Amino acid sequence: MQRRTFLKTVPGLLIGLSLPALASERAPADAVNYESLEQVKSIAARGPAIVYFHAEWCPVCQSAMLNYRARWDEVQPGITLILADYDRETELKATFGVTYQNTYVQVGTDGKALQIWNGGGIKALNEKPIFETN
Repeated sequence: MQRRTFLKTVPGLLIGLSLPALASERAPADAVNYESLEQVKSIAARGPAIVYFHAEWCPVCQSAMLNYRARWDEVQPGITLILADYDRETELKATFGVTYQNTYVQVGTDGKALQIWNGGGIKALNEKPIFETN
């Protein structure tokens, strides 16, 4: 799994480097490009895996990405934001019933949607994710 590869595909989005967390703390929030549903399930085994369907041409998505760049350190620890291109990931959209960009899908370890929402940016990332307990 390649981490932070979206830095090359989404100009200007900068995610802070992850520092080792204490055993009792969650890892810092992270962001990765979508590779496969297996990748998403693997991420979900460690914490909330949130797939963000964005489009380069979407002004709302562009604004969200700029906001993430400027305020990423405000995203709560433990979350991984998985960037999926709305125009290219047609099969993934169909899997989750996504019909428009700027949609977020939290995916569980079984690969099924735990919840779906639209918009909200950092505030939603801090309030909506479900932290599963085992």
